Amino acid sequence: MRRRIISLALATFMTLTASITAVFAAGAPAHADGCYTWSRVLKEGTSGEDVRQLQIRVSGYPGYNATLALDGEFGPATEAAVIRFQKAYGLAADGVAGDNTYAKIYALQDNDCTPINFSYAELNKCNSTWAGGAVSATQAKFNALVTMWKLQALRKALGSVPITISSGFRSYSCNNAVGGASNSRHLFGDAADLTGTPSFCKLAQEARYHGFREILGPGYPDHSDHAHVANDPVKLWSASSCGI
Repeated sequence: MRRRIISLALATFMTLTASITAVFAAGAPAHADGCYTWSRVLKEGTSGEDVRQLQIRVSGYPGYNATLALDGEFGPATEAAVIRFQKAYGLAADGVAGDNTYAKIYALQDNDCTPINFSYAELNKCNSTWAGGAVSATQAKFNALVTMWKLQALRKALGSVPITISSGFRSYSCNNAVGGASNSRHLFGDAADLTGTPSFCKLAQEARYHGFREILGPGYPDHSDHAHVANDPVKLWSASSCGI
């Protein structure tokens, strides 16, 4: 009886091992637990929600003074952003998003899809609902998510040093309480005030490469104690004494 039990256990183990081996041999996609999982290779010409999810995560790699459209269309701009992302992490830079690219993205994100070095709590010190701003709560939270992925790219470019966020999303009441501008991008959830190290000028200068179009720092009124980065879809603003 004991030999039979041992034999059955051994057979079960061998079957399980063979199944696991077959899965890896087939190149089954890695999973991101509570977040998003890609199931196909993406390259120029593909489209869909999986492309949009990829664009969110490489939105911090659009190139100098540029932003990446989150339109679900894998065009030349997305390919270029994927290449920059791949180069940043030492991957084969072919502009094709496959297993290696996805594995790096999975390693960089938490179960709520935020990048590992930033959190929703850091981007919203105003309230817990994301309501009361210039856009819906859902839109404000999404804007903050994209901002975090851009900040993750900025952080990587600066040598993976910590970046401290002193202010993110604000409702109108929170914005009024701190004397914010009536049209502040903080009201949209896509702005972040950065303090700590590196220097404010270094933060402002490098932010030019990571999808931010509104960059304010030393030399701009009320911004001597922080660097402000945001995405204004209309205007390209740069006001500081940092040479940008």
